[in-house]
Amino acid sequence: MAFTSVKITTTPLNQQDCYQFVEDASCGGIALFVGTVRNSTQGKSVTFLDFSAYEPMALKEMQKIAETALAKYPIYKIAIHHAVGKLRIGEIPVIIAVSSAHRNAAFEACQYAINTLKETVPIWKKEHFEDGEVWVNAHP
Repeated sequence: MAFTSVKITTTPLNQQDCYQFVEDASCGGIALFVGTVRNSTQGKSVTFLDFSAYEPMALKEMQKIAETALAKYPIYKIAIHHAVGKLRIGEIPVIIAVSSAHRNAAFEACQYAINTLKETVPIWKKEHFEDGEVWVNAHP
């Protein structure tokens, strides 16, 4: 049985897929983090975001995060899914779902996963505005 689900895709992410992967009768808590594209940053209107990744390494790092979370926290399953390509306002670039017997472990593992993903996984975000564009995290 797989305890991790790690994915990078150009198709829209599905919260229900992540939820269904982690849910289990033994788990009393499921934490779900859903990152969405917001319409402004630093006082500027965002028109869209463009995500790119070094996919082989990104998947390897995401799997490492998932396995570390399983070892570090008393959780049952974890899903880490990230979208790449052009995403518009309200669309979902990242979903992390974690299940555990108790809520605290699920919350802590979910927070660990998103924070570590942002720090270590080679996925880059370019913000597009009406008057230009900027790479946000050019160096993971």
